Amino acid sequence: MKGSKPDNNVAAVQRLQDKIKGFPAGPGVYLMKDAQGNVIYVGKAKNLRSRVMTYFGPDAEEDPRIRDWIGLVCDVDYIETSDPISAMFTEARMIKDLRPKFNKYFKDDKTFPYLQIRTREEYPRVEVTRKPRSRGVRLYGPFTSAKRLRQAVHILQKLFQFRTCSLDIRSEEQRWRWFRPCLLYNIRRCTAPCNFRVTRQEYRRQIRKLIMVLEGKKDRLIHRLRQQMLAASERLDFEKAGRLRDEIAALEQLDLRGHLETDPQPEVFPIDPKKGLIGLKKVLGLSALPRTIEGIDIAHTSGRDTVASLVTFLDGLPFKPGYRRFRIRSVEGIDDYASIREVVSRRFRRLRDEEEVFPQLLLIDGGKGQLHAALQAFETLGLQPPCVVALAKQNEEIYRPGQSEPLVLSRHSAALRLLQYVRDEAHRFAQHYLNILRRKRITDEE
Repeated sequence: MKGSKPDNNVAAVQRLQDKIKGFPAGPGVYLMKDAQGNVIYVGKAKNLRSRVMTYFGPDAEEDPRIRDWIGLVCDVDYIETSDPISAMFTEARMIKDLRPKFNKYFKDDKTFPYLQIRTREEYPRVEVTRKPRSRGVRLYGPFTSAKRLRQAVHILQKLFQFRTCSLDIRSEEQRWRWFRPCLLYNIRRCTAPCNFRVTRQEYRRQIRKLIMVLEGKKDRLIHRLRQQMLAASERLDFEKAGRLRDEIAALEQLDLRGHLETDPQPEVFPIDPKKGLIGLKKVLGLSALPRTIEGIDIAHTSGRDTVASLVTFLDGLPFKPGYRRFRIRSVEGIDDYASIREVVSRRFRRLRDEEEVFPQLLLIDGGKGQLHAALQAFETLGLQPPCVVALAKQNEEIYRPGQSEPLVLSRHSAALRLLQYVRDEAHRFAQHYLNILRRKRITDEE
Protein backbone atom coordinates (compact mmCIF):
# COMPACT_ATOMS: atom_id res chain seq x y z
CA MET A 1 0.00 0.00 0.00
CA LYS A 2 1.02 3.58 -0.58
CA GLY A 3 2.77 5.00 2.46
CA SER A 4 3.31 1.53 3.93
CA LYS A 5 6.34 0.69 5.98
CA PRO A 6 8.67 -1.95 4.50
CA ASP A 7 7.38 -4.68 6.82
CA ASN A 8 3.74 -3.89 6.09
CA ASN A 9 3.75 -6.00 2.95
CA VAL A 10 1.23 -8.18 1.20
CA ALA A 11 1.69 -10.95 3.76
CA ALA A 12 0.97 -8.54 6.62
CA VAL A 13 -2.18 -7.31 4.91
CA GLN A 14 -3.26 -10.91 4.33
CA ARG A 15 -2.72 -11.62 8.03
CA LEU A 16 -4.98 -8.71 8.94
CA GLN A 17 -7.62 -9.83 6.46
CA ASP A 18 -7.57 -13.33 7.94
CA LYS A 19 -8.07 -11.87 11.40
CA ILE A 20 -10.92 -9.64 10.25
CA LYS A 21 -12.74 -12.65 8.81
CA GLY A 22 -13.27 -13.73 12.41
CA PHE A 23 -14.91 -10.43 13.38
CA PRO A 24 -18.67 -10.52 14.06
CA ALA A 25 -21.09 -9.28 11.42
CA GLY A 26 -22.90 -7.12 13.97
CA PRO A 27 -22.43 -3.58 15.30
CA GLY A 28 -19.44 -2.43 17.26
CA VAL A 29 -16.29 -0.34 17.42
CA TYR A 30 -12.95 -1.14 15.79
CA LEU A 31 -9.48 0.00 16.86
CA MET A 32 -6.56 0.38 14.46
CA LYS A 33 -3.13 -0.06 16.07
CA ASP A 34 0.40 0.74 14.95
CA ALA A 35 3.55 -1.35 15.37
CA GLN A 36 3.91 -0.23 19.01
CA GLY A 37 0.34 -1.27 19.84
CA ASN A 38 -0.89 2.32 20.07
CA VAL A 39 -4.45 2.94 18.91
CA ILE A 40 -4.21 5.42 16.04
CA TYR A 41 -7.80 5.33 14.81
CA VAL A 42 -11.19 4.36 16.25
CA GLY A 43 -14.34 3.86 14.19
CA LYS A 44 -17.83 2.39 14.46
CA ALA A 45 -19.71 0.03 12.19
CA LYS A 46 -23.10 -1.62 11.79
CA ASN A 47 -21.26 -4.66 10.41
CA LEU A 48 -17.77 -4.91 11.88
CA ARG A 49 -16.45 -7.58 9.55
CA SER A 50 -17.62 -5.88 6.37
CA ARG A 51 -16.62 -2.36 7.40
CA VAL A 52 -13.12 -3.16 8.66
CA MET A 53 -12.36 -5.33 5.63
CA THR A 54 -12.85 -2.31 3.36
CA TYR A 55 -9.76 -0.70 4.90
CA PHE A 56 -7.59 -3.44 3.46
CA GLY A 57 -9.14 -3.83 0.02
CA PRO A 58 -7.46 -2.98 -3.29
CA ASP A 59 -8.91 0.56 -3.42
CA ALA A 60 -8.03 1.58 0.14
CA GLU A 61 -4.82 3.37 -0.84
CA GLU A 62 -6.79 5.66 -3.14
CA ASP A 63 -9.17 6.83 -0.41
CA PRO A 64 -8.01 10.33 0.62
CA ARG A 65 -9.57 9.91 4.07
CA ILE A 66 -7.29 7.04 5.11
CA ARG A 67 -4.35 6.83 2.72
CA ASP A 68 -2.10 8.90 5.01
CA TRP A 69 -2.31 6.41 7.87
CA ILE A 70 -3.66 3.05 6.72
CA GLY A 71 -0.12 1.88 5.94
CA LEU A 72 0.80 2.33 9.60
CA VAL A 73 -1.79 -0.19 10.79
CA CYS A 74 -0.23 -3.42 12.08
CA ASP A 75 -3.15 -4.77 14.08
CA VAL A 76 -6.87 -4.25 14.52
CA ASP A 77 -9.24 -5.15 17.36
CA TYR A 78 -12.92 -4.65 18.00
CA ILE A 79 -15.48 -4.15 20.75
CA GLU A 80 -18.88 -5.63 20.00
CA THR A 81 -21.96 -3.62 21.02
CA SER A 82 -25.63 -4.46 21.31
CA ASP A 83 -26.78 -2.04 18.60
CA PRO A 84 -25.52 0.76 16.31
CA ILE A 85 -26.59 3.46 18.77
CA SER A 86 -24.45 1.93 21.50
CA ALA A 87 -21.60 1.69 18.98
CA MET A 88 -21.81 5.45 18.42
CA PHE A 89 -21.54 6.22 22.12
CA THR A 90 -18.76 3.66 22.62
CA GLU A 91 -16.81 5.17 19.73
CA ALA A 92 -17.11 8.64 21.23
CA ARG A 93 -16.05 7.34 24.64
CA MET A 94 -13.01 5.54 23.20
CA ILE A 95 -11.87 8.59 21.23
CA LYS A 96 -12.15 10.80 24.30
CA ASP A 97 -10.23 8.28 26.40
CA LEU A 98 -7.53 7.31 23.88
CA ARG A 99 -7.30 10.44 21.72
CA PRO A 100 -6.15 8.53 18.60
CA LYS A 101 -3.86 10.51 16.33
CA PHE A 102 -5.97 10.24 13.19
CA ASN A 103 -9.45 10.82 14.61
CA LYS A 104 -10.77 14.33 14.05
CA TYR A 105 -14.06 14.26 15.96
CA PHE A 106 -15.10 13.68 19.59
CA LYS A 107 -11.71 14.80 20.94
CA ASP A 108 -13.17 17.90 22.58
CA ASP A 109 -15.18 18.09 25.79
CA LYS A 110 -18.51 18.31 23.97
CA THR A 111 -21.01 15.69 25.09
CA PHE A 112 -24.20 14.21 23.70
CA PRO A 113 -27.41 16.03 24.68
CA TYR A 114 -30.07 14.94 27.16
CA LEU A 115 -33.68 15.85 27.72
CA GLN A 116 -34.50 16.58 31.33
CA ILE A 117 -37.74 17.39 33.10
CA ARG A 118 -37.36 19.15 36.45
CA THR A 119 -40.00 17.16 38.27
CA ARG A 120 -39.44 18.76 41.68
CA GLU A 121 -40.58 22.14 40.46
CA GLU A 122 -44.23 23.05 40.94
CA TYR A 123 -44.49 23.64 37.21
CA PRO A 124 -41.76 21.38 35.77
CA ARG A 125 -39.73 22.86 32.97
CA VAL A 126 -38.45 20.79 30.04
CA GLU A 127 -34.88 21.34 28.86
CA VAL A 128 -32.39 20.14 26.29
CA THR A 129 -29.03 20.13 28.02
CA ARG A 130 -25.52 18.76 27.83
CA LYS A 131 -25.08 19.20 31.59
CA PRO A 132 -27.94 17.29 33.22
CA ARG A 133 -28.74 17.61 36.89
CA SER A 134 -28.24 14.68 39.23
CA ARG A 135 -31.38 15.07 41.34
CA GLY A 136 -34.95 16.17 40.99
CA VAL A 137 -35.23 15.38 37.28
CA ARG A 138 -36.52 12.81 34.84
CA LEU A 139 -33.61 12.30 32.48
CA TYR A 140 -33.68 10.84 28.96
CA GLY A 141 -30.73 10.17 26.71
CA PRO A 142 -28.04 10.64 25.71
CA PHE A 143 -29.41 11.45 22.25
CA THR A 144 -27.41 11.11 19.06
CA SER A 145 -28.31 14.51 17.62
CA ALA A 146 -29.02 17.81 19.37
CA LYS A 147 -30.72 19.17 16.26
CA ARG A 148 -33.13 16.25 15.97
CA LEU A 149 -33.82 16.33 19.69
CA ARG A 150 -34.75 20.02 19.54
CA GLN A 151 -37.01 19.32 16.56
CA ALA A 152 -38.79 16.62 18.54
CA VAL A 153 -39.17 18.90 21.57
CA HIS A 154 -40.61 21.59 19.30
CA ILE A 155 -43.29 19.17 18.09
CA LEU A 156 -44.01 17.80 21.56
CA GLN A 157 -44.42 21.34 22.86
CA LYS A 158 -47.17 21.95 20.31
CA LEU A 159 -48.98 18.90 21.64
CA PHE A 160 -48.43 19.19 25.39
CA GLN A 161 -47.77 22.94 25.80
CA PHE A 162 -45.07 22.67 28.46
CA ARG A 163 -42.74 25.46 29.43
CA THR A 164 -39.07 25.58 28.44
CA CYS A 165 -38.19 28.87 30.13
CA SER A 166 -35.88 29.29 33.13
CA LEU A 167 -38.39 31.14 35.34
CA ASP A 168 -38.60 30.02 38.96
CA ILE A 169 -42.39 29.91 39.31
CA ARG A 170 -43.86 29.42 42.78
CA SER A 171 -47.58 29.39 43.46
CA GLU A 172 -47.27 31.32 46.73
CA GLU A 173 -45.67 34.30 44.98
CA GLN A 174 -48.52 36.55 43.90
CA ARG A 175 -46.29 38.63 41.62
CA TRP A 176 -46.81 36.03 38.91
CA ARG A 177 -50.46 37.09 38.61
CA TRP A 178 -49.25 40.28 36.93
CA PHE A 179 -46.53 38.66 34.86
CA ARG A 180 -46.97 38.94 31.12
CA PRO A 181 -46.73 35.57 29.31
CA CYS A 182 -44.32 35.26 26.40
CA LEU A 183 -45.12 34.65 22.76
CA LEU A 184 -45.29 30.86 23.26
CA TYR A 185 -48.59 31.30 25.08
CA ASN A 186 -50.07 33.30 22.21
CA ILE A 187 -49.12 30.66 19.65
CA ARG A 188 -50.38 27.86 21.93
CA ARG A 189 -47.00 26.32 22.68
CA CYS A 190 -47.27 26.89 26.43
CA THR A 191 -50.15 27.14 28.91
CA ALA A 192 -48.48 30.06 30.73
CA PRO A 193 -48.01 28.79 34.28
CA CYS A 194 -45.96 31.99 34.70
CA ASN A 195 -49.28 33.84 34.86
CA PHE A 196 -51.26 31.07 36.60
CA ARG A 197 -53.36 30.53 33.48
CA VAL A 198 -53.18 26.81 34.18
CA THR A 199 -53.52 25.12 37.55
CA ARG A 200 -50.66 23.15 39.02
CA GLN A 201 -52.66 19.92 38.70
CA GLU A 202 -53.56 20.54 35.05
CA TYR A 203 -50.00 21.42 34.13
CA ARG A 204 -48.58 18.33 35.80
CA ARG A 205 -51.09 16.22 33.86
CA GLN A 206 -49.56 17.65 30.68
CA ILE A 207 -46.13 16.63 31.92
CA ARG A 208 -47.29 13.09 32.74
CA LYS A 209 -48.56 12.70 29.17
CA LEU A 210 -45.20 13.92 27.88
CA ILE A 211 -43.38 11.40 30.05
CA MET A 212 -45.54 8.59 28.68
CA VAL A 213 -44.49 9.54 25.14
CA LEU A 214 -40.81 9.76 26.10
CA GLU A 215 -40.98 6.35 27.74
CA GLY A 216 -42.20 4.63 24.61
CA LYS A 217 -45.96 5.10 24.52
CA LYS A 218 -46.06 7.23 21.40
CA ASP A 219 -47.51 4.77 18.87
CA ARG A 220 -51.02 6.19 19.21
CA LEU A 221 -49.71 9.72 18.74
CA ILE A 222 -47.74 8.80 15.62
CA HIS A 223 -50.73 6.89 14.24
CA ARG A 224 -52.91 9.98 14.67
CA LEU A 225 -50.36 12.16 12.90
CA ARG A 226 -50.14 9.66 10.03
CA GLN A 227 -53.91 9.79 9.61
CA GLN A 228 -53.77 13.59 9.50
CA MET A 229 -50.94 13.44 6.96
CA LEU A 230 -52.90 11.11 4.67
CA ALA A 231 -56.00 13.28 4.97
CA ALA A 232 -54.00 16.39 4.08
CA SER A 233 -52.47 14.61 1.11
CA GLU A 234 -55.91 13.56 -0.16
CA ARG A 235 -57.02 17.20 0.05
CA LEU A 236 -53.91 18.09 -1.99
CA ASP A 237 -52.66 20.13 0.96
CA PHE A 238 -49.11 18.96 0.37
CA GLU A 239 -47.54 21.66 2.49
CA LYS A 240 -49.35 20.44 5.60
CA ALA A 241 -48.74 16.80 4.67
CA GLY A 242 -45.03 17.50 4.34
CA ARG A 243 -44.97 19.26 7.70
CA LEU A 244 -46.73 16.32 9.36
CA ARG A 245 -44.32 13.91 7.68
CA ASP A 246 -41.40 15.82 9.18
CA GLU A 247 -43.06 15.83 12.60
CA ILE A 248 -43.52 12.06 12.50
CA ALA A 249 -39.89 11.60 11.51
CA ALA A 250 -38.75 13.85 14.35
CA LEU A 251 -40.80 11.92 16.91
CA GLU A 252 -39.38 8.64 15.63
CA GLN A 253 -35.91 10.09 16.17
CA LEU A 254 -36.61 10.00 19.91
CA ASP A 255 -35.71 6.31 19.74
CA LEU A 256 -32.19 7.17 18.56
CA ARG A 257 -30.81 7.51 22.04
CA GLY A 258 -28.67 5.66 24.49
CA HIS A 259 -29.45 4.66 28.04
CA LEU A 260 -28.25 6.21 31.25
CA GLU A 261 -27.03 2.86 32.57
CA THR A 262 -25.34 1.40 29.50
CA ASP A 263 -24.09 4.53 27.73
CA PRO A 264 -22.68 6.70 30.49
CA GLN A 265 -20.89 9.95 29.78
CA PRO A 266 -18.69 10.54 32.80
CA GLU A 267 -18.15 14.17 31.77
CA VAL A 268 -21.77 15.04 32.50
CA PHE A 269 -22.64 12.88 35.47
CA PRO A 270 -22.27 13.90 39.09
CA ILE A 271 -19.29 11.59 39.59
CA ASP A 272 -16.26 13.84 39.76
CA PRO A 273 -13.40 11.42 38.97
CA LYS A 274 -10.80 13.52 40.74
CA LYS A 275 -12.89 13.90 43.89
CA GLY A 276 -13.66 10.18 43.78
CA LEU A 277 -9.98 9.27 43.59
CA ILE A 278 -9.06 11.67 46.38
CA GLY A 279 -11.88 10.23 48.48
CA LEU A 280 -10.74 6.65 47.88
CA LYS A 281 -7.18 7.53 48.82
CA LYS A 282 -8.44 8.95 52.10
CA VAL A 283 -11.01 6.34 53.15
CA LEU A 284 -8.88 3.35 52.12
CA GLY A 285 -5.67 4.77 53.56
CA LEU A 286 -3.74 4.57 50.30
CA SER A 287 -0.34 6.17 49.83
CA ALA A 288 -1.26 7.56 46.39
CA LEU A 289 -4.31 8.18 44.25
CA PRO A 290 -5.60 4.89 42.77
CA ARG A 291 -5.21 6.01 39.15
CA THR A 292 -5.75 2.47 37.84
CA ILE A 293 -8.76 0.55 39.15
CA GLU A 294 -9.99 -2.83 37.98
CA GLY A 295 -13.42 -4.25 38.77
CA ILE A 296 -14.52 -7.90 38.59
CA ASP A 297 -18.03 -9.34 38.45
CA ILE A 298 -19.40 -12.88 37.99
CA ALA A 299 -22.55 -13.71 36.01
CA HIS A 300 -24.34 -16.93 35.10
CA THR A 301 -27.72 -18.31 34.09
CA SER A 302 -28.83 -20.66 36.87
CA GLY A 303 -25.33 -22.10 37.01
CA ARG A 304 -24.90 -22.34 33.24
CA ASP A 305 -22.56 -20.26 31.08
CA THR A 306 -20.70 -18.81 34.07
CA VAL A 307 -18.65 -15.82 32.95
CA ALA A 308 -16.62 -13.05 34.51
CA SER A 309 -15.94 -9.50 33.46
CA LEU A 310 -12.99 -7.27 34.22
CA VAL A 311 -13.24 -3.54 33.61
CA THR A 312 -10.47 -1.00 33.86
CA PHE A 313 -10.75 2.61 34.98
CA LEU A 314 -7.95 5.07 34.37
CA ASP A 315 -8.00 8.30 36.37
CA GLY A 316 -11.56 7.56 37.39
CA LEU A 317 -12.91 7.00 33.86
CA PRO A 318 -13.63 3.79 31.92
CA PHE A 319 -10.70 2.59 29.80
CA LYS A 320 -12.34 0.24 27.32
CA PRO A 321 -9.14 -1.27 25.83
CA GLY A 322 -8.45 -2.67 29.29
CA TYR A 323 -11.76 -4.55 29.45
CA ARG A 324 -11.54 -8.35 29.53
CA ARG A 325 -14.09 -11.15 29.68
CA PHE A 326 -13.61 -14.71 30.89
CA ARG A 327 -15.46 -18.00 30.57
CA ILE A 328 -15.13 -19.83 33.86
CA ARG A 329 -13.52 -23.22 33.24
CA SER A 330 -13.02 -24.90 36.60
CA VAL A 331 -16.42 -24.42 38.24
CA GLU A 332 -19.53 -26.57 37.90
CA GLY A 333 -22.86 -25.07 38.92
CA ILE A 334 -23.20 -21.97 41.08
CA ASP A 335 -20.07 -21.11 43.06
CA ASP A 336 -19.22 -17.41 42.97
CA TYR A 337 -16.31 -17.82 45.35
CA ALA A 338 -14.56 -20.42 43.19
CA SER A 339 -15.31 -18.37 40.09
CA ILE A 340 -13.69 -15.30 41.63
CA ARG A 341 -10.64 -17.33 42.64
CA GLU A 342 -10.29 -18.55 39.07
CA VAL A 343 -10.61 -15.19 37.34
CA VAL A 344 -8.34 -13.38 39.81
CA SER A 345 -5.76 -16.15 39.42
CA ARG A 346 -5.89 -16.03 35.63
CA ARG A 347 -5.72 -12.25 35.50
CA PHE A 348 -2.83 -11.73 37.90
CA ARG A 349 -0.86 -14.79 36.80
CA ARG A 350 -0.80 -13.27 33.34
CA LEU A 351 0.21 -9.83 34.64
CA ARG A 352 3.00 -11.48 36.62
CA ASP A 353 4.23 -13.62 33.73
CA GLU A 354 4.18 -10.70 31.30
CA GLU A 355 5.74 -8.37 33.88
CA GLU A 356 2.84 -5.96 33.64
CA VAL A 357 1.97 -3.42 36.33
CA PHE A 358 -0.78 -4.39 38.78
CA PRO A 359 -3.76 -2.05 39.22
CA GLN A 360 -3.60 0.12 42.30
CA LEU A 361 -7.08 -0.93 43.39
CA LEU A 362 -9.03 -4.12 42.69
CA LEU A 363 -12.79 -4.01 43.31
CA ILE A 364 -14.78 -7.21 43.68
CA ASP A 365 -18.56 -7.17 43.32
CA GLY A 366 -19.81 -8.83 46.49
CA GLY A 367 -19.25 -9.05 50.21
CA LYS A 368 -16.87 -10.57 52.71
CA GLY A 369 -16.91 -14.03 51.10
CA GLN A 370 -16.06 -12.72 47.64
CA LEU A 371 -13.26 -10.60 49.09
CA HIS A 372 -11.81 -13.62 50.89
CA ALA A 373 -11.94 -15.67 47.67
CA ALA A 374 -9.96 -13.01 45.80
CA LEU A 375 -7.32 -12.86 48.54
CA GLN A 376 -7.02 -16.67 48.46
CA ALA A 377 -6.13 -16.44 44.78
CA PHE A 378 -3.23 -14.09 45.53
CA GLU A 379 -2.07 -16.35 48.36
CA THR A 380 -2.08 -19.39 46.06
CA LEU A 381 -0.06 -17.48 43.46
CA GLY A 382 2.37 -16.27 46.11
CA LEU A 383 1.75 -12.66 45.09
CA GLN A 384 1.46 -9.54 47.18
CA PRO A 385 -1.99 -8.20 46.28
CA PRO A 386 -2.74 -4.57 45.52
CA CYS A 387 -5.44 -2.87 47.56
CA VAL A 388 -8.44 -5.21 47.25
CA VAL A 389 -11.95 -4.29 48.39
CA ALA A 390 -15.44 -5.69 47.86
CA LEU A 391 -18.62 -3.65 47.46
CA ALA A 392 -21.86 -5.31 48.57
CA LYS A 393 -24.82 -3.96 46.64
CA GLN A 394 -27.64 -4.29 49.16
CA ASN A 395 -26.35 -1.72 51.63
CA GLU A 396 -23.36 -0.45 49.62
CA GLU A 397 -20.94 -1.71 52.27
CA ILE A 398 -17.21 -1.75 51.55
CA TYR A 399 -15.32 -4.80 52.85
CA ARG A 400 -11.56 -4.53 53.37
CA PRO A 401 -8.90 -7.11 54.26
CA GLY A 402 -8.26 -7.41 57.97
CA GLN A 403 -11.36 -5.44 58.93
CA SER A 404 -14.24 -7.31 60.56
CA GLU A 405 -16.76 -4.53 60.01
CA PRO A 406 -17.58 -3.03 56.63
CA LEU A 407 -16.98 0.60 55.81
CA VAL A 408 -20.22 2.52 55.24
CA LEU A 409 -19.95 5.84 53.41
CA SER A 410 -22.52 8.50 52.72
CA ARG A 411 -24.58 7.76 49.62
CA HIS A 412 -23.38 11.13 48.31
CA SER A 413 -19.70 10.34 48.91
CA ALA A 414 -17.60 10.84 45.77
CA ALA A 415 -15.52 7.79 46.75
CA LEU A 416 -18.58 5.55 47.01
CA ARG A 417 -20.04 6.85 43.76
CA LEU A 418 -16.84 6.03 41.91
CA LEU A 419 -16.79 2.50 43.35
CA GLN A 420 -20.44 2.10 42.35
CA TYR A 421 -19.61 3.24 38.84
CA VAL A 422 -16.83 0.64 38.54
CA ARG A 423 -19.02 -2.09 40.05
CA ASP A 424 -22.01 -1.28 37.83
CA GLU A 425 -19.85 -1.13 34.71
CA ALA A 426 -18.38 -4.55 35.53
CA HIS A 427 -21.90 -5.90 36.04
CA ARG A 428 -23.10 -4.44 32.73
CA PHE A 429 -20.14 -5.87 30.83
CA ALA A 430 -20.60 -9.32 32.40
CA GLN A 431 -24.31 -9.37 31.57
CA HIS A 432 -23.58 -8.34 28.00
CA TYR A 433 -21.17 -11.26 27.56
CA LEU A 434 -23.63 -13.62 29.22
CA ASN A 435 -26.35 -12.55 26.78
CA ILE A 436 -24.03 -13.21 23.84
CA LEU A 437 -23.34 -16.75 25.07
CA ARG A 438 -27.00 -17.36 25.82
CA ARG A 439 -28.06 -16.32 22.31
CA LYS A 440 -25.32 -18.48 20.80
CA ARG A 441 -26.38 -21.50 22.85
CA ILE A 442 -30.03 -21.06 21.90
CA THR A 443 -29.08 -20.76 18.22
CA ASP A 444 -26.91 -23.89 18.42
CA GLU A 445 -29.71 -25.85 20.09
CA GLU A 446 -32.12 -24.87 17.35
